[in-house]
Amino acid sequence: MFFKEHYMVTIDGSTKSGSGTIVRDAVPFAALQGVELHLTNIRNKRIKPGLRAQHLHGVQAACTITAGHLQGAEIGSHTITFMPGTALKSGSFNWDIGTAGSTTMLALSVIPLGLFGDTPSTYMITGGLFQDFAPSAYHVLHVLLPLLRRMGADITLSIIRPGYVPKGHGMIRIDVAPRRTPLVPLSLTHRGTVTDIRGTALSSHLKDRSVSHRMAEECARTLAAQGYIPHIENIYDTRKAPAFRSASIQPGAVLTAWALTDTGCVLGADMAGARGRPAEFIGTRVARKLLATLQTDATVDEHIADQLIPFAALAEGWSTYIIPRMTEHIDTRLWLARTILGARTEVRDNIIRIKGIGYCK
Repeated sequence: MFFKEHYMVTIDGSTKSGSGTIVRDAVPFAALQGVELHLTNIRNKRIKPGLRAQHLHGVQAACTITAGHLQGAEIGSHTITFMPGTALKSGSFNWDIGTAGSTTMLALSVIPLGLFGDTPSTYMITGGLFQDFAPSAYHVLHVLLPLLRRMGADITLSIIRPGYVPKGHGMIRIDVAPRRTPLVPLSLTHRGTVTDIRGTALSSHLKDRSVSHRMAEECARTLAAQGYIPHIENIYDTRKAPAFRSASIQPGAVLTAWALTDTGCVLGADMAGARGRPAEFIGTRVARKLLATLQTDATVDEHIADQLIPFAALAEGWSTYIIPRMTEHIDTRLWLARTILGARTEVRDNIIRIKGIGYCK
């Protein structure tokens, strides 16, 4: 990492999506570039603007890792200033969001920092693992991480305890090995043929209602109607027989399905349970979301499409992949990659090309 003394970049958080995506990318990008960040109008386009718990903890985590300084960072803040330190700290870190805020979103904001530390890092993060509008821990585990490993990122995720809305209190462990060379660009230009569809149906404290089986069976039925035979694992997490190191503190459910192709593509879909949301509805919706992606020429699903951007922007050379459709999150992350990192980006006919900066310590 290098430090540009007295150099500051100002980012208007109401630009593009005006969402927490800007906070989650701007802070680690500034940390890696060694530049001071002044972030204004944070989450200005959201119903509850300003920093929420998961964003605040992400900013504080980046500050801890870089031994930096923060000004104005508290729940509800609309403006913060982040001054990264001159080194990236490695080791073991423990963060508790304190709500059902997304553990995976926090993890993805600090993983780029861990990739370029001096020694391996372990992040223990407590909060929500499965909720709407955030990447599920299973989606990260089975879809995103295999693609990042192809780029040379040695990252593992372990679920210690499931956590759902509204109580959270789930826990994941992230292990990140440092790199001594830049990440390798990712090229996914042809989807090829689907060779397998797999899935995980997890429910906590709902075994008496066969929720995992009902989600899986409805998903399989919908996929089978289109000629696909999925292999979905059913997991029941109970207090008497926890499926993980410890059981969830509340009932909850999630279904994740992902397709593998003969060209190395991995495309996924998922949905968490919620009050009034039947297991059969979840199974059908996940299958239809996956089928909708498979009916396009996309080589990644729409969530992976934006999650890959920070890593492609740090890699050396051109990454190329095909998205199902443009989203505001993709547009926003491409803008930040250009603005703070200096990466080049091109979008044409749903084909994204990113020329990374070849970042290396």
